[in-house]
Amino acid sequence: MAQPIIEFKHVAKHYDDNVVLKSVDLEIEAGKFYTLLGPSGSGKTTILRLIAGFLEATSGDILFEGKRINDVPAEKREVNTVFQNYALFPNMNVFENVAFGMRIKGKSNNEIKTKVAEMLELVKLSGYEDREVSELSGGQQQRVAIARSLANEPKVLLLDEPLSALDYKLRKEMQYELRDIQQRLGITFIFVTHDQEEALAMSDWIFVTNEGEIAQNGTPVDIYDEPINRFVADFIGESNIIPGTMVRDYWVRFNGREFENLDGGMRPNEQVEIVLRPEDLDLVPVEQAKIVVTIDDQSFRGDYYEITAFDDDQHEWQIQATNAVEIGARIGLTFDLEDIHIMRLNETEEDFDARLEKYEGDADDE
Repeated sequence: MAQPIIEFKHVAKHYDDNVVLKSVDLEIEAGKFYTLLGPSGSGKTTILRLIAGFLEATSGDILFEGKRINDVPAEKREVNTVFQNYALFPNMNVFENVAFGMRIKGKSNNEIKTKVAEMLELVKLSGYEDREVSELSGGQQQRVAIARSLANEPKVLLLDEPLSALDYKLRKEMQYELRDIQQRLGITFIFVTHDQEEALAMSDWIFVTNEGEIAQNGTPVDIYDEPINRFVADFIGESNIIPGTMVRDYWVRFNGREFENLDGGMRPNEQVEIVLRPEDLDLVPVEQAKIVVTIDDQSFRGDYYEITAFDDDQHEWQIQATNAVEIGARIGLTFDLEDIHIMRLNETEEDFDARLEKYEGDADDE
């Protein structure tokens, strides 16, 4: 891997006795779309503000292209921020809002005119130069804010929940547009959100934050298919989490039966948790079932029914099905062995990585 454009080395942020960010390590590569994803108060916005220079780290080092920037003021960092409220100047038209940063830097009028036109074309607002900010929709204002930030040619663009004020349809459209802009420009985007669907759809790499720490990081597929612990499994999509016993490599016991799976590297008969996603469960007749449940409730979600059921041990199951079922009916569930994900109790990401590396190494030696 090339030198990261941004590194955190044991970075913490405290306010007196309130620990907002614990000792965080992370690396950001140039040219990718990163997302900081987590619930309110998890530390994601604090990380963004530390990168921007709006906050000062209590301890640890923040590096930009290998150089420590803890003491570099915000205006001298090669990053720009798009805020949740856009922070546009109401007394300036669209052109002057986009041109503002360049005027501060002393760019010539010709440079400014060319760059503003280029940025407005990029965000699909060509011809809006003379519009007042008050005449723009929320989505258009957001585009102006993005154009203004990009006009300064930052190496990293920070986006602090910029889509949260938009309605659902416009939000979806802007997800695709932001992703397209990032890929066309090839610069690093770091996006903050608490919306799991948004993060999965847009990102090359996700950092899941929880209680001031990075709970897990990886590609969207990694995060969704291989959650490291109960928090990640619950936070990223819907999950059925069932207690079980890892009998031996590739075999786990839950709901009174042993099931083949793809996990290994754990102690024989170790207590574990099993994750099965609702969309991976298929409804079948009871005689074909791997698990038998009783239907408790269902609701129509447009393209699927969300079904709640309970097994004989009173474990709750969430199921997504294309057909309605009868409340109170006994019905079977089946799934493929690759749909079973095993989580060790209280395993950290470092423990998981070490176990996986050792397990894969042992497998290669056989």
